[in-house]
Amino acid sequence: MRCEGLRDDAPGTRSLVSRYTGTQEMTRILLIGAGKDGRALVELFHKEPNVEIVGVADKDERASGLELGRELGLRVTTNYQELLAAKAIDLIVDVTGDPTVARTIQSLKAEGAEVIGGNAARFIWEFIDARNKTEGLEDKYQLALRELEARAESEFVIGNNPKMKEISELIAKVAPTPTTVLIRGESGTGKELVSRAIHRHSALSSQPLVTLNCTALSPSLLESELFGYKRGAFTGAYADRKGLFEKADGGTMFLDEIGDMSLEIQAKLLRTLQTGEIRAVGDVRTKKVAVRIIAATNQDLEKAIRDGAFREDLFYRINTFTVTLPPLRERTEDIPFLAEYFLQRARAKVNKHVESIAPRAIALLRNYSWPGNLRELENVIERAVVLTSTSMIEAEHLPIHVQDLPGFQPQKGFMVSKAMAIEQFERQALASYLSEAKGNVSRAAALANLPRRTFHRLLAKHKLANLARKTSA
Repeated sequence: MRCEGLRDDAPGTRSLVSRYTGTQEMTRILLIGAGKDGRALVELFHKEPNVEIVGVADKDERASGLELGRELGLRVTTNYQELLAAKAIDLIVDVTGDPTVARTIQSLKAEGAEVIGGNAARFIWEFIDARNKTEGLEDKYQLALRELEARAESEFVIGNNPKMKEISELIAKVAPTPTTVLIRGESGTGKELVSRAIHRHSALSSQPLVTLNCTALSPSLLESELFGYKRGAFTGAYADRKGLFEKADGGTMFLDEIGDMSLEIQAKLLRTLQTGEIRAVGDVRTKKVAVRIIAATNQDLEKAIRDGAFREDLFYRINTFTVTLPPLRERTEDIPFLAEYFLQRARAKVNKHVESIAPRAIALLRNYSWPGNLRELENVIERAVVLTSTSMIEAEHLPIHVQDLPGFQPQKGFMVSKAMAIEQFERQALASYLSEAKGNVSRAAALANLPRRTFHRLLAKHKLANLARKTSA
């Protein structure tokens, strides 16, 4: 292949570029010419997951591309001829524009190595740069799409409870500020909904809200997810990857269940909150980011501090402004309103014409303790919509553990009443543990301090196995 006279629109050039930048196999590249254009190629190729730069050459030892190569730990030289005979080169990119260099390359290169130069090298730069910009736009698009979907599916419902009205006022006051917010409350009380309400009413509402559940990932994966990583940082890191902090730059990040974060990651998070800087895994350089943090937890962080499981300095950093959500059992006056709201959502989701909830069913819903809070109520209503064959949800469509079980009845005698009370306790306890474990039987058994087999036996006894499957779905 000749390197003189190649044009940007040459079909051969486009084919070659696509072949080397689109392949899943590793391509080894030698760059000759490390001035301004050469430096740009070093920057771009170094970020490519399937490209290895085997060397950078320029007759000027102070060329900017050579300086960058030294910083990146690449092989650099002022004598390009000593690199040409290497058999491990797939592609030689010549940006010198010197015909003598071009002829020398053709005569000394290893068999099988291809050569491009001149405008073709510039075309590679434009091709990769345009693709990276497109990927960046696609990344932003996906974040925005997820946020739009979340907005469509989630809405913070206030109700008539005085505590909830107070929380609504707190959200209105803190949302326009850049203040860090800590949302506390039991599982299922709507902490993520509050974070979205804060974001929607903030000055950053035009930017995506990036969310992360800190419980879902191991410490090493959590670090990579938060801060990103450089190519080669660990096995499988074939390309640089931006972390969520970098993706959320200029916007908001919601860290759910921050109390489950390991002490090691807590320390790195604290540093970012203090300095506004992040360092990707495997990188030696830091980047500045501006991200508003909203955190949430269902844990007693003060106790975790005393137990040495949570950093006190991080607690004071995130506890600038606290919103504490009440459990559903403390806002029973809102249950009819919330049940109607979830009915509307379930009706649309299931595509079934169910118009109302019977008064008896509403009374049962108000009488239940709701250990799983809003999440459990939503699941119960959706289940009832699926079960009913009419336009109304009746008491019989509610789960057994929600239905009204007989209380103490003296005429039945002590032993019978005792057995009934034990049965009622077992049903509600099993439902509570399953809700807390999100349907995972093994985890629910551990929370109950029971063998898994015993827990399964109790589920079968009370016919609650379907609750475990439904909650885990």
